[in-house]
Amino acid sequence: MSANITLTMIKPTAFKNNCTGKILYKITEAGFRVVAMKVTKLSKEEAMKFYEVHAGRPFYGELVDFMSSGPIVAAILEKENAVEAYRELIGATNPAEAAEGTIRKECGTNIGENAVHGSDSDENAAIEASFFFSQTERF
Repeated sequence: MSANITLTMIKPTAFKNNCTGKILYKITEAGFRVVAMKVTKLSKEEAMKFYEVHAGRPFYGELVDFMSSGPIVAAILEKENAVEAYRELIGATNPAEAAEGTIRKECGTNIGENAVHGSDSDENAAIEASFFFSQTERF
């Protein structure tokens, strides 16, 4: 199953701006099945752990502060070639450069508040999914 899942998080600004329904609609219309989903709020420590791969990068502190600033929606999505298909659906990291019709183009605010997270590999999708969900929470 892991090769056919990806993790998404609807980020705090998109959640605050009431984009959750629109984003979930686009996800399901694109043929993804929601395997697990929850609304939660990351503590600063949880955000630091989730994004520890970026710890040495200049944007790390801002990213951690942003991702722990408000509620998020975390979800595991399932589809054939899920990682690649979802990255195409969400668009470029910078909403200004994202293709028309993509989630980040429609709901992103700027490069730092780009509406959603999407796993970048099958391996990371499995790790990230396990960060938020136990096996008994997946359906």
